[in-house]
Amino acid sequence: MTIRTGTASPKVAILHDWLTGMRGGEAVLEALLDLYPEAELFTLLHLKGSCSDRIESRPIHTSFIDRLPLRGRFYRHYLPLFPTAIEEFDFHGFDLVISSSHCVTKGAIVPPGVPHISYVHSPMRYVWDMYREYFPGRGLTQKFVIPFFANYLRMWDAASAHRVDRYVVNSSFVGERVRRFYGRESVVIHPPCVETFGATPASTREDFYLVYGAMVPYKRIDLAVKAFKESGRRLVVAGHGPEKARLQELAGKAKIEFIDRPDRNQSRELFEKARALIFPGVEDFGIVPVEAQERRCPVVAFRRGGALETVVHQRTGYFFEEQSPQSLNAALDRFEGLSFRESEFRKNVLRFTADTFRHKMAREIDDLRRRGL
Repeated sequence: MTIRTGTASPKVAILHDWLTGMRGGEAVLEALLDLYPEAELFTLLHLKGSCSDRIESRPIHTSFIDRLPLRGRFYRHYLPLFPTAIEEFDFHGFDLVISSSHCVTKGAIVPPGVPHISYVHSPMRYVWDMYREYFPGRGLTQKFVIPFFANYLRMWDAASAHRVDRYVVNSSFVGERVRRFYGRESVVIHPPCVETFGATPASTREDFYLVYGAMVPYKRIDLAVKAFKESGRRLVVAGHGPEKARLQELAGKAKIEFIDRPDRNQSRELFEKARALIFPGVEDFGIVPVEAQERRCPVVAFRRGGALETVVHQRTGYFFEEQSPQSLNAALDRFEGLSFRESEFRKNVLRFTADTFRHKMAREIDDLRRRGL
């Protein structure tokens, strides 16, 4: 679906930090590209063939990062160069700039009179509120090198915040961080998580719970593993990541199964059969809980972060109060006495469709252009 904003067809530049695969940020990018079929795409680097045809078919401009050695595997090591790379792009001749930012694209330098609207997935979490999780201070590099680069990136990130005319964020949780780190107000527009609310699954719920996603420390999958090891309930952990070996060792001989990199059909089947999705971490937004609810799978989540905006307590899921195995198990004891209506899942999920996102973004962009801000 194409939505035209304004009376003329503007020349639009859309910025995205990097193109290396399809995740939640790329779903937002696809929806933005739907709004402007002739827009040009700018990114720090592009691994050809890693994204959908809707993205790959666009004119794509890359920075000098894309020409550095080993950039495919080690591009994150070039992080200190990212601010300079994004500032090198020239946007003269464009009528509108839209950035999709979780790293540096919101800091692009836009000519005077050209409106810049930034959709922020998150401020740079690895130099702000989650700095210690990413860099716990192990080894000489993290103790004596990373702090200087992190300090520089924080200064640049804050100093470049005024370059955006209007901030749009994926959740109120991220909006609060934009206010704290950038001193700017924002509008919340939830990202596109699903195309529609699909037909009722034919599968029958089975006696297992599901954790789904990247196996990285901040997801707190270890908490779920400990809780299920204590309770004896069955848990399926689906995904991949650097924590996998540690989590498998932690699980021991408990009723915990690991599924490596499930494909789309496997993922759908897991959502349709699990008693509930376990969501123990703190996410900026978190698309997975919405995908689960679209398959009528309730979510048992830690009561913080984006889950507060995607899960309705006792309607489409259940919250636990502390990040501890005891709190999670107590919540599961209460959860198992509840029942859930399909109408509640439908009502909630329809807030997160691609159409809803496109219409709200189009309205926000129209308003910005009319005001000339």
